[in-house]
Amino acid sequence: MKKILAVSVAAVLSAGLLLSCNGKPAKKANAFPTKGITMICPWGAGGGTDAVLRALCSTAEKYLGQTITVENKTGGAGAIGHAAIKDAKPDGYTVGMITFELNSLPQQGLIDFTYADYDPLIRVNADAATLTVKADAPYNSVAEFVDYCKAHPGEVSIGNSAPGSVWHIGAGLLADKTGIDVKHIPFEGAAGAVTAVAGGHIQAVAVSLAEVKSQLDAGNVKVLGVMDAKRPDAYPNIKTFNEQGFGIEYYTWRGLALPKGVDPAIKAVLVDAFTKAENDPDFIEKAKNLNLNLAYQNPDDYAAFLKSNFEDVTATMKAIGLTD
Repeated sequence: MKKILAVSVAAVLSAGLLLSCNGKPAKKANAFPTKGITMICPWGAGGGTDAVLRALCSTAEKYLGQTITVENKTGGAGAIGHAAIKDAKPDGYTVGMITFELNSLPQQGLIDFTYADYDPLIRVNADAATLTVKADAPYNSVAEFVDYCKAHPGEVSIGNSAPGSVWHIGAGLLADKTGIDVKHIPFEGAAGAVTAVAGGHIQAVAVSLAEVKSQLDAGNVKVLGVMDAKRPDAYPNIKTFNEQGFGIEYYTWRGLALPKGVDPAIKAVLVDAFTKAENDPDFIEKAKNLNLNLAYQNPDDYAAFLKSNFEDVTATMKAIGLTD
């Protein structure tokens, strides 16, 4: 009887060890995540990609129960950061934000991989390009800007985020559709280009509204038009290109992805956490304040979008002479 009692007590004590101090079952040793997560951003601090990613990560931390550290790995028109995501250890502890450039760099021979080398998580947002100039520039509409460029061929400089980047292609599309001859000036991220136009070092930028917001609100720049189907809710006085007689719509996009080979169960945890973060009122409010247009897609829809977008971008680049 004593032996039986001793065994019973031992069993109770062992069971007690499986409970945390608050009475809840302890985490299994192999639960994910058990440590902080690294989030790779292929673009510099201060730009639209960095801003939306940090806002999303700060919200997702409460759903994952771990910290998420954003690392900016810049250079090569986004190639360095995208390669770092692709080549990361496939254990779920390194995630990355892939951007439009993933679908424009391969055609130029700047990277030897494509969207197909990643495991998509979710699409986060999509933003239209703007035509933004210095506040005291001598043009106040897209038509006036086009007329000025035609009167000064090859003299007007338009900044973009990098050669072959989304905004370089956007500026190229603008020039092609309007028949203007301009100089394209590359920067490592949109923030530098926007600062340059505000300071009068270049004449224009073709980047998102989110990326010019702070300079716009400060009165340092003005937006001549947005390449969207509708006017921005926060700035209803900004006209679309369509309204001004130029049938141009053009967008960037951003989303999360993993390197190939991550355990499906781990991927499911990440999809769930970041989906909840995307729909969290706190993140929605942050995105609104940043003028970011949320455009969520689940992993399957996102994968299909990446394929179709790659095909569309390839066709556009050929049309404006950025690739053979």
